[in-house]
Amino acid sequence: MTAAAADIRPKISLSDYAKLDEKQVGHLRHFHNLVSQPDGNWRYMEHEDGHEEFDDAKRYQLALMAYAAGVAHFHRLPALRGAFRNLMRKIIHKMLRREVWSYWYSASHSGKVFDPDLTELRKPWADPVRKENIMYSGHLLLMTSLYAMLFDDDEFEREGSIVFRWDPVFWGLGPETYVYDNRSLAKVILSQMEENEWVGVCCEPNAVFVVCNQFPLIAMRLNDSRDGTDHVERQILPKYKAALSAKGMLGRSDGLYASYFAVKQKCAMPAKQGAHTAWANAFMNTWNADYVQASYEAQTLGFLTHFDGNTRIQPTCVAKAFRTLVHERGYDPDDQATLHAAREIAQDYQPKIPFETLNWLGYTMMLSELGKEKELRSLLESADTHLEPTWVDGGFFYPRNSQLMDENWNYTHVEPHSGNSGIGYARLNVVDGQKKIWEKPWTKDLLSSRPYIDGDGFEDDLDFTRAICDVERAAVILTARRWRGHPRESTFYVNNLAPGRWALFVNGRLAKSELLNSKGQMQIVVTVSMDETDIIVEQIEPQEARS
Repeated sequence: MTAAAADIRPKISLSDYAKLDEKQVGHLRHFHNLVSQPDGNWRYMEHEDGHEEFDDAKRYQLALMAYAAGVAHFHRLPALRGAFRNLMRKIIHKMLRREVWSYWYSASHSGKVFDPDLTELRKPWADPVRKENIMYSGHLLLMTSLYAMLFDDDEFEREGSIVFRWDPVFWGLGPETYVYDNRSLAKVILSQMEENEWVGVCCEPNAVFVVCNQFPLIAMRLNDSRDGTDHVERQILPKYKAALSAKGMLGRSDGLYASYFAVKQKCAMPAKQGAHTAWANAFMNTWNADYVQASYEAQTLGFLTHFDGNTRIQPTCVAKAFRTLVHERGYDPDDQATLHAAREIAQDYQPKIPFETLNWLGYTMMLSELGKEKELRSLLESADTHLEPTWVDGGFFYPRNSQLMDENWNYTHVEPHSGNSGIGYARLNVVDGQKKIWEKPWTKDLLSSRPYIDGDGFEDDLDFTRAICDVERAAVILTARRWRGHPRESTFYVNNLAPGRWALFVNGRLAKSELLNSKGQMQIVVTVSMDETDIIVEQIEPQEARS
């Protein structure tokens, strides 16, 4: 390389491109750490219930890791295809593990909690997606649809690609195998929506929840985009909206969505908490944004309080007392005395651990999606103050804590769903993050034309703070570092580069240039340490200029 060539600098400025902050990077590393454990190991993911029945079960943690990785890739690190594809594949692999879905054999018997008229148990079945159980099947559908959309990869769309093996050692007449793929799973779910008059598919037997039915809707919308169809917008959503209204699931007097719709009894049961409404809103904003935004104040009253410039989550026992004081006794919701009075009412409450409401994930996710940035920032500051934020092996999370609140009424209860993935999702999401994916999902044509980065990834001890393709300026930007260890070589491939001459800059200095006569690839071999390495691949002469 000549001295003149060595003095060439990139035309773009790295300061024009946002970076992930330390905690965002740490959340992604934590996701990788969790799903890279040997099969059967679930460190930090175990919950106090232990039976995979409640809202902090492994299926929810894994699904939300996939959605968090999805919004991080789509909105923040869109050029980093290879690393995210590998991460998502690992998450889906864990989702298919028998210990994640085997709870369904017991749950399929049904029970009086959601079917009070039940007089005898049903005959059970082990297939976790055959009927009901949208709290698993809906998430699995979205995880695999998201994978296909983000990477234009049909791995889970191919026939027989989703396999459940029911093979307990000391039970049964031998192993059973249930085989699906993304589209056959979608058909099973859609047929049940129709069977239930479009109000949704049951989570537990006899109980249809609003929140769990948002995920298959989004999945089917992504499938429409890939298939060139429009079933969701033209056929499914009109029926679903009408059913929610007709069956009293939305627009109740307290603003909250119904707890669930009891299919046999044909009635909507009143909400007992607000967290499910908030969790639903974080994803319902995709197709029902006007309603979600308009309902925000009524729905969050008491559950979120705003005093002295701080937004705080209140335990459900306090929030319910607060709402009663405001709605029934005329207390002022903007007077801190109302909060003190609500705490007096709730002071003798005994939390029902492990079945206490999961508030952190629902409210932080909703705030991130709805663009309530001040409120979200305040809640995240509260989490960092009161939830014992922890770093392990480069990953950032909030460990499980069964204490409902401290002596100053700060909400301290956190379970592994919020601590491992829920709050991380809120940090990695952007305003209208799910809505933007719904409206403009990546298409096959877009992904086949846009440059992307493959090669070494999270499993190579690498963290990434930038990975952006600037099509207008014909540049690809990658900022990487190791989270541990000595400097060593990493290999990356920048694919789909247009014909012309491309230059590689490492930490601002020209490393090499290559002429591509057709759409092609540039290999990058670079030493990466625990300090950030900035890589820019920039077109310095398009093919047209040479012809």
